[in-house]
Parts: sequence; structure tokens; C-alpha cells
Amino acid sequence: MALTVGDVERFEVARPRLEAIAYRMLGSAAEAEDAVQETFLRWQGADHGHIEVLEAWLTKVLTNLCLNQLASARARREVYVGQWLPEPLLAGDPMLGPADTVEQRESVSYAVLTLMERLTPNERAVYVLRAAFDYPHREIAGILDITEATSQQIFHRAKQHVAEGRARTEIDEAAARRIVEEFLAAATSGRTEPLVRLLAGDAVSIGDGGGKVPARAKAFEGALAVAKFVRGLFAPGEAKRAAAGGSPEIYATTANGEPAVVAVVDGRVVGVMCLEVTAGGIAALRNQVNPDKLDRATERWAAAGDHGKPLFTAFE
Repeated sequence: MALTVGDVERFEVARPRLEAIAYRMLGSAAEAEDAVQETFLRWQGADHGHIEVLEAWLTKVLTNLCLNQLASARARREVYVGQWLPEPLLAGDPMLGPADTVEQRESVSYAVLTLMERLTPNERAVYVLRAAFDYPHREIAGILDITEATSQQIFHRAKQHVAEGRARTEIDEAAARRIVEEFLAAATSGRTEPLVRLLAGDAVSIGDGGGKVPARAKAFEGALAVAKFVRGLFAPGEAKRAAAGGSPEIYATTANGEPAVVAVVDGRVVGVMCLEVTAGGIAALRNQVNPDKLDRATERWAAAGDHGKPLFTAFE
């Protein structure tokens, strides 16, 4: 059926929330946009007279589309080259969604998005809707066609999986920048000891190149192994410049609410490294260098305007 201007406006009001839900569900901004657009098409073809509450109807349609997408995504990731990491979102990206509570902020962190890969599709849906968007279990039950008690049980189980026994530390933007600057100073010192002091004893480093950019298939584990890797990562090298398409300018920022290192070549984001910080130090480095997962970061980087001077230029 043909949509009126008012119909389109109603959907556009809902779009940011829908995109934020879909991103948390899928871990991909591009796939989230596709799911929201498909939701729009479903709404366009629906009988609006039978839709009592638009928000509930749109959320149900979107969630089911994401559940279907997750099922196929799991099959694709079985043949994915190397480690799989979510698509990072830089500070200020509206797809990050609500950030008023600790649970909302944590639900979109790179650390938690990675951990959510352990969840079943239903666990992921319940966790996202409850923790990030505060949907009552009664409404979640209606969206997923389960009982309210089942929704509560699934949420409890999902929270346990996501917690992983590690207490993450909340950090404001100023503190995040200081952490990144200290980390980079240690990384470029030419010594492993300063890095080891910043890292948790059981720190890990994971990279996602998607088979398009060199990235180690197996994670580095332990503070010393991670420190040696990071020291080498920022060392000068012609091969590194060739792989990056130039000498990256290195900036400190936040991505998904976590301290992050951003590498930029001629205005194009070529790498985003998120630092997971705990009371024991930096517990994980998650480095996204797959160019297919950096398009939105590049767009947001350009839209944000002046970033000031880079901290340094790598590989020179």
C-alpha cells in the first residue's frame, strides 16, 4: 500500500532505535541497516489498520529478521578467515543507541558484543531488548512468542554468559584518552616492560582481517606475548605501510564506549583497536582491520570534522 508523508515520518522517528537494536543483535552496522530497511518494506506492505502499537509491531518484525540473519551468520562465520570481531562504532555514532544506564553502555561495548557471540539467537534477543532497551519481559515474550517466565530465565542465563567472571571498568572520555596515550607511549618505547605493566596478567589480543588484511588467526595470550606483539605492531616497516596503503596517522578516541586507537590513512580508517579495561589492567585488545567492517567508521570519522593532530604516524 502507498505510504503517506506522515507514515514515513513515523517510521523515521523509530529508525534510530531500530538500528540500535539491530546493531546489538548482529554486530554489524551494514547488516543492521539492511534489517531496518527490510522492516520498512514489511511495514509498507502491511495492513496498518490491524497494527495497534507501531513500536511493538516494528520491534517484533525487526527482531525476527535479525534472528533469521543470526542463523545464517553463524554458518558464514564457520568458514570466516581468522578471528571474527564485530564492526566498531566510533564515538557519537547514533547507532550506539541509549547510554543512560551502566547496562545500556555495557551492552554495546566491544567486549560484550564479542561475548554475545556465545549466546543463542534467542538469548541474544532477550539480552538486547531487556538490558539495552528496558523492555518488560511481558513484551519480550510477545515479540519472541515465548512465555514471560521463559524470557526471565533466558535473560538470567544470557547475563551469566556475558559476565564471564570479569568486572569491566567504566571510563569517561577523558580517562579513555589518557589510557590510550599511555598505552601508545609504552607501545612505541621499544621495550616490552612498560606494556606488561599496563596489561592484565591474562591479557589477550585478537585481530580481525577477514582474510583481506594480515591478522593472526590465533589470539595472543598472556601479558608478555601481547606486549611483544604490540611492540612489533607499531614498529617501522615497509611491508606494513604497503598493507595499510600508507603510513597511518594514529589517534586516541573511543569506540563502542571503550578506549580505542584509530589508524587513518588519507582520511580512511584502516584500523580500530578497542581496549577492554579492568581493575587488573588492560585485559583485551580487539583490533578490527577488515576493510569491509570499517566503512561506517570512515564515514563517521569524516563527518566528525577536525580531530586535531595525530599522536604520531606509524610505520615510519
